[in-house]
Amino acid sequence: MAKKNEKEPTIATGIDDQEELNQKATEEEIEKGEYTSVTRLSLDENDPS
Repeated sequence: MAKKNEKEPTIATGIDDQEELNQKATEEEIEKGEYTSVTRLSLDENDPS
């Protein structure tokens, strides 16, 4: 849970989050450090166990 003065990270409504998260950082953004590493976790729903 976030502390009183901290906000949870969010994506603005109306933004296609899949498109935004799949977008690669430009060389300029990387040089300036203006990018975020994104890790995707996906569960295997076809496992019969």
